[in-house]
Amino acid sequence: MLLAGLLAVALLAVCALSLTVGARPTSLATVWDALTAADPVNGDHAVVLNRVPRTVTGLLVGAALALAGAGMQGIARNPLADPGILGVNAGAALAVVLGIYLFGAANVTGYIWFAFAGAAVAAVAVYLVASLGREGATPLKLALAGAALAAGLASAMHAVLLVSQESFDSFRFWQAGVLGVRSLGEIAQVAPFLAVGAAVVLSSARLLNALSLGDDTARGLGLRVGRARAVAAAGVVLLCGGATALAGPVGFVGLIVPHAVRALVGSDYRKVLGLSMLTGPVLVLAADVIGRVILPPSEVQVGVVTALVGAPMFIWLIRGRKRVAL
Repeated sequence: MLLAGLLAVALLAVCALSLTVGARPTSLATVWDALTAADPVNGDHAVVLNRVPRTVTGLLVGAALALAGAGMQGIARNPLADPGILGVNAGAALAVVLGIYLFGAANVTGYIWFAFAGAAVAAVAVYLVASLGREGATPLKLALAGAALAAGLASAMHAVLLVSQESFDSFRFWQAGVLGVRSLGEIAQVAPFLAVGAAVVLSSARLLNALSLGDDTARGLGLRVGRARAVAAAGVVLLCGGATALAGPVGFVGLIVPHAVRALVGSDYRKVLGLSMLTGPVLVLAADVIGRVILPPSEVQVGVVTALVGAPMFIWLIRGRKRVAL
């Protein structure tokens, strides 16, 4: 409870920073006035109101990706599982690009269905490839299969973008992971899918705890492992697809956050899942704020900042924890 309280305070703090920090800094008093009694002719109020969708997007995307990463690591019993590393985000991104190129998708309502389909296909493909061979889907094979698939999907995506200027214009900023391009109306269209995905993954805490003991033990506890895994994976796909449709392929959040939470509370998924949902938005919003200030007057996209933090951690995990079983 103490950790949850501290994370809640940290979340409030980064939300305040997200609403006040930028090319035109604003005070907390101005933020409060803008949120409670907005003046349409007040420039500072307009700046704050323009930052609100960006902050809400960061909250939802951070929570979704962190929860999806924790769920993926539990489903696969793989400490290297992450929507970006295992190619799920890349699959969603390629599907969105194809939707733009082939079907003229131009807004989040169109993006989201392609993102769901791409995320699902990529997740299944990675697991099938990693399952080949006598040892089955080991953590290292999943990571290698995901990295290979992500590279292939990224190449296909760039090939489409090279032949379609319209697709490139629609996608060029979104591909780096960006929070500031959605309106509250568009966010509201995606939020129900994220809510359903979160409910499914959170309700799978007992399954993930059982799977950490091995499939045979889980079956001995009365769980239908295959069906339960499929249901939890569907929740992960909803989270990844929804987050990618909102902000593009933001990487490493699902890797960093669950590991940090486990280091503090242990491996009980009843704690890990909920605390990951609180920690993910803290990381994403903090990365977004850092991206606004490190290269003024330009901004560094949030996906670039999270990659700068996450890539060294991924290398450390590969080198030191290849055979870890959750």
